[in-house]
Amino acid sequence: MKRTQAKDTDDESGGTAPGGIQALDAALSVLRVLRSFDGPATLSDIAREAGMPPSKVHRYLASFIHAGLAVQKERSGRYDLGREAAELGVAAISRNNFVVRASDELEELATATGQAALLAVWSHNGPTVVRMERGPHLTTTSIGLGSTFPLLDSATGRVFLSYLPSPQLSARLQNELERTASAGLSWPDLEPNLESVEALTTKIRRERIAYVDGRYIPGLIAISSAITNWQGEIELAVTLFGTHRELLQPDSPARAALIDFASRHSIAPPAQLDRPRDARAR
Repeated sequence: MKRTQAKDTDDESGGTAPGGIQALDAALSVLRVLRSFDGPATLSDIAREAGMPPSKVHRYLASFIHAGLAVQKERSGRYDLGREAAELGVAAISRNNFVVRASDELEELATATGQAALLAVWSHNGPTVVRMERGPHLTTTSIGLGSTFPLLDSATGRVFLSYLPSPQLSARLQNELERTASAGLSWPDLEPNLESVEALTTKIRRERIAYVDGRYIPGLIAISSAITNWQGEIELAVTLFGTHRELLQPDSPARAALIDFASRHSIAPPAQLDRPRDARAR
């Protein structure tokens, strides 16, 4: 019995590796594998990608579930990242200098425009909310810290679609286009094909604004603009949302305030911001 226990301890700990603990390194590699999947994954898939026996991976996953870093779906038995993992990611992202600077004035933007406001960054799960201000008028919505948005259906997603280098979003965009086409869906300003997407993103880059008129969350109007870095690539999106259609008007004061906010917190000059996306991606 003692020999078996010692062998198991060897498997799990392996002693102390230079600069770290082998068992912890192995556990974190399993967590990184779990992160690499687009959605919930089976134990066998995770073990195969991690290069470990399923029994060992199962023990790591059990610890992750206990810590809130992973969850196991009741019906399928598949594993996915848990709430604690999402909160760790949001906390790390929120320390980004662009996020910190924009966050300092986000409440002021919400108060001045009378709208709820949020900041979103690009994460493994797509556009993800890292800061939010409810504004002077309460807007009841399920959107909160850690919420993610689609690329085609949301103002925030459309901004990332317009300013993020193509290699970073091509797989997610293709998946959304295929799902949209198979469901027979379209929008007044967008058809589910790459040509239509390029026309829309060109317009968004020219006008410095993206919007949706209640199609993602019924009744909720949203407009969004990009905060960009010195390469003209998006660091985060700043979005205003509410229930008043005045947000969609070209002469809306809120729209002007949003574009000004994004411009002031961007590093790249306007000439760079308007370059074609393919040029930025090279």
